[in-house]
Amino acid sequence: MVTGTDHDFQASAELLRVLGHSVRLRIAAGLAQECACVKEIWECLGMPQAVVSQHLKVMRDHGILEARRDGARVCYSLTEGMAARVVRVLTVSS
Repeated sequence: MVTGTDHDFQASAELLRVLGHSVRLRIAAGLAQECACVKEIWECLGMPQAVVSQHLKVMRDHGILEARRDGARVCYSLTEGMAARVVRVLTVSS
């Protein structure tokens, strides 16, 4: 039988829902390698800065990312824990 509380499964489902968007999963996969600032992220994705910022906000609001100010730049990285593990599992190429 599977162990864990209903709350554990709800939290996991919410994490998967947030990472279920292809742009957010790409951002998370990139940040699993190294931290990056907003400009580096949107240039890498080839998307408008406003769109990337909206996705970053969703991920930050759900505790997947943390932001660190470095002068005028804001650098993002994955939080420790389940988010990083899920990204590694979902982005493994066969």
